[in-house]
Amino acid sequence: MTASAEIDSAHKYSILIVTPDTVGERMAGPAIRAWEIARALSSTAHVRLASTVGATITHPDFEVYHAGKDALRPHALWADVIITQGHILRSHPWLKDLDTIIVADIYDPLHLEQLEQGKDLPEADRYAVALDAVEVMNDQMERADFMLCASEKQRDFWLGQLAALARINPSTYDQDPSLRSLLDIAPFGIEDNPPVQTTHGIRGVVDGIGHDDKVIIWGGGIYNWFDPISLIKAVNIVAVAHPNLRLFFLGVKHPNPDVPTMAMELRTRVLADELGLTNTVVFFNETWVPYRERANFLLDADLGVSTHLDHVETAYSFRTRILDYLWASLPIIATDGDTFAPIIRDNGLGEIVPAEDVDALAAAIERLLFDEELLAATSARVKTYAVDHTWSRMLDPLIAFCANPHKAADRERGVISQRNQIVADLNKRIAGIESSSSWRSTAWLRALSEGVSQLRKR
Repeated sequence: MTASAEIDSAHKYSILIVTPDTVGERMAGPAIRAWEIARALSSTAHVRLASTVGATITHPDFEVYHAGKDALRPHALWADVIITQGHILRSHPWLKDLDTIIVADIYDPLHLEQLEQGKDLPEADRYAVALDAVEVMNDQMERADFMLCASEKQRDFWLGQLAALARINPSTYDQDPSLRSLLDIAPFGIEDNPPVQTTHGIRGVVDGIGHDDKVIIWGGGIYNWFDPISLIKAVNIVAVAHPNLRLFFLGVKHPNPDVPTMAMELRTRVLADELGLTNTVVFFNETWVPYRERANFLLDADLGVSTHLDHVETAYSFRTRILDYLWASLPIIATDGDTFAPIIRDNGLGEIVPAEDVDALAAAIERLLFDEELLAATSARVKTYAVDHTWSRMLDPLIAFCANPHKAADRERGVISQRNQIVADLNKRIAGIESSSSWRSTAWLRALSEGVSQLRKR
């Protein structure tokens, strides 16, 4: 029996899910995850999904809102439980002061992503953004009553950070020595229903890709921590013997306007142009595919690919695009080093290659894509494996928590780290000084001093 079946239907809690991503026909990972969480919880709770940047679609089972800045406040006051992602607590710090139960969805270690993403920034900006990203994670992990991550390996990583923040303490340990009641695993999932193709998305639609071509799909955006460069070089090698080989990049323009075009995308386009592959062998879909239409594209492919660089972000990542490959029963070629590599290798779901090894990647494409018997057998194993990775199963820990939401034991007891206690004491002293009559009576003198200081700087 799943957690959802055990929930007492006599009481429905009010649950607010907040995402900093665009909720619409075209959605990226964070918004998709928030949407599927809302769907999973809507049968047992009153659910609102709020996007701080934009919401243009609705759902019959839960409410959807665009709630930027102060518009988020009434929704937060309505909720018994607030589930947050990304920088929400950092950009809306008043949420931390509410007595409401907060769940932090920390499936994405964005402070590791930022190390790679920020390389294109001026040095001062890069350091500022990177250090702020660390505090974005700290804000969530210090305040949350319950947290979700994407894998056991990622959980080990987060446990280290929780220990440094003093969240692993006698209260949380005595409540549950495994600490699962504080931090559990709820990975990305796949839809419960298998994909259905209603029309072709690639074959016979994209000029240059025919019904008999062999299609490799890159199922998402092109970001700095990925390695499409080695992939294009490998495809260029294989295409000499197999002129019907095609590589299709599913999404280029991110649906969230706050996500910039990254240097890796520009490098990828330049390389495809230099090799004479653009629109003959390598194709870029210039828009983001609507979430409900992605099956039309995935089912037009023969193989899914995910290649990345060898760095710390890879080690703790959870490549959500691979879930779409599982959903569509696509054999997978991926780079070694991330969470999915041993899963693909151990379950016969495709081929794993070393990072930036063009020859190994070309050999894997040749071996898997052009052996029809091997390709079909691999696809069958992918289909079997995918059955146990639906959203309804993956979100069981969250569903169980939301059936009986409660404060973390250390928050209930008022446990605070020495570092935060020092800050709290200083803030209290400052507030006391600033409220004193002597401080108010000398305000004119401080203003005069500031004015003189500004004049000297000119």
